Amino acid sequence: MPLTPEQQAEIAAARADARVTSRAISPGMEAWLHRAIPVLDHGLIRVVDYMGDDAAIVQAARVSYGQGTKTARDDAGLIRYLMRHWHSTPFEMCEIKLHVKLPVFVARQWIRHRTANVNEYSARYSILDREFYIPAPEHLAAQSRVNNQGRGELLAGAEAARVLAILREDSGRAYDHYEAMLSQDGQAGLARELARMNLPMNVYTQWYWKVDLHNLFHFLRLRADAHAQYEIRAYAEALCEVVKDWVPAAWDAFEDYRLNAVQFSGKGMEALRRMLKGETVTREDVGMSAGEWREFEGALLSNV
Repeated sequence: MPLTPEQQAEIAAARADARVTSRAISPGMEAWLHRAIPVLDHGLIRVVDYMGDDAAIVQAARVSYGQGTKTARDDAGLIRYLMRHWHSTPFEMCEIKLHVKLPVFVARQWIRHRTANVNEYSARYSILDREFYIPAPEHLAAQSRVNNQGRGELLAGAEAARVLAILREDSGRAYDHYEAMLSQDGQAGLARELARMNLPMNVYTQWYWKVDLHNLFHFLRLRADAHAQYEIRAYAEALCEVVKDWVPAAWDAFEDYRLNAVQFSGKGMEALRRMLKGETVTREDVGMSAGEWREFEGALLSNV
């Protein structure tokens, strides 16, 4: 478990401190509260707090003081309508606050989602731990030949072993130098805010991340996608399991209309209509570029 004994004791104390509340709670989320979910080799996601549930989405949509409509089916139907027609505000009524431990290079991707509140562990004031992300062999791949920001075939044999050895050696050496620069044994010691600049991108950082459900769904739509980089996708997939239990009706709608759905352009719809009429259609017939046509065909065959 990638937690210190102090963190484990803090979490155990928080879980044991059950309190009576008058606010609405989600039984599914209560089971996840304060529980550390391991991700990658040293990372984690932990739910620190949350607000709202499926009923909060329905209540906001109807601007009422009640508990939604008369039946769960009616509530689920309304949530599906909201998702289907891209109504975002009701989903913003739910929020979640997470404690996340992640490699710096993953954090740099994650922070691109600028619709959240973030407070990161400060290496200006504190000393980072000697923890680095080292990929498992099954995630050590060569550069893709067709995608400049993707992976291709797995590395194997001597090359894979050489790359892993370099990663471990460079990470350890960088941290040794970090400690040496900070040391005040016989020297003044370099300021922490300067010593940190020598650390590699695979060192672990931590932050608190608070976001509403609408923007969380946007994050998951992009980062839980099969085309997302594996390391951030691992966090997104772990978070998907939490959201399923937190707002099950909203999750079902999101999974149906966002995760498992595809979108076609006007030219794509023209091609589809002509195909359904039995016509043979080429990309030139509908004026698509080679890239557009490749993506169009991929969308058609994605679930075949």
